[in-house]
Amino acid sequence: MPLKDAAWHDRMYNNRALVPDFADHFAHWISASAQARQALACTLDVPYGDGPKETLDIFPAEQKDAPVVIFIHGGYWRSLDKSDHSFVVPALREMGACTVVLNYALCPGTEDQPVTVPDIALQMAQASAWVWRNIAQYGGNRDNITVMGHSAGGHLVAMLLGCDWKRVGRDLPAGLVRKALSISGLFDLEPLRKTPFLNADLCLTPAHVRMASPAKWLRPSKGVLFTVVGGDESPEFLRHNRLIHQAWGPKTVPVCEDLPGLNHFSVVTELTQSGSRLNALARELIHR
Repeated sequence: MPLKDAAWHDRMYNNRALVPDFADHFAHWISASAQARQALACTLDVPYGDGPKETLDIFPAEQKDAPVVIFIHGGYWRSLDKSDHSFVVPALREMGACTVVLNYALCPGTEDQPVTVPDIALQMAQASAWVWRNIAQYGGNRDNITVMGHSAGGHLVAMLLGCDWKRVGRDLPAGLVRKALSISGLFDLEPLRKTPFLNADLCLTPAHVRMASPAKWLRPSKGVLFTVVGGDESPEFLRHNRLIHQAWGPKTVPVCEDLPGLNHFSVVTELTQSGSRLNALARELIHR
């Protein structure tokens, strides 16, 4: 039994250290994202709020009244940007979706305006509310929204599935989000409090863990969450994938899979590969 000290937690959660060619993955994302923005009709940097980085990019579908996909990027709530993730759009557009890629403020923020993980979760709820209120202008069907996210984004889509939307806005439907796909998501933030290279920026408190750990919640009464993780990811990421299935049960989490041969970065690129298992799951969820 390994000693689960600070060094162990750093080994389990430091994905860049676990994937030596991680920079090549990032370079591909950036290049493919720039190509997608150049090739496809899009409206960029639309504000959904007044706070830091509260903007989103909209990529309409070819047809009107299209299903909507909201995509949330990863980066451990402290790095990366929506502009790095436009690369997912062509595959989702081929599935018939109007795609919205969200930005959010990054931890730790500034001394005058600190940013916590619960703050980011609230931003994502506000962004999703903006989409519901406005996406019809861009040809999207607000009654058919699927949320997808990678890593920190995979955590945030689970938060959205369990959101109490009436507390976000009285005009919002209780079932604003009923379909979610989490790619390499994290569902219990307690271990991250013990992970030095992360918590230096996240500054997680026990209260934050209680508020923002979906595996500690009662399962949502409606909706489904598909969860996947790369088969080559760390034992902790594999554990998190099983954890939410155990916590919420097979009715809410009917898909919980390890995808063989994929690491923490190649797994999200797999979403764009026609014929792959992840691409098929995304298509199934969009048209569910």
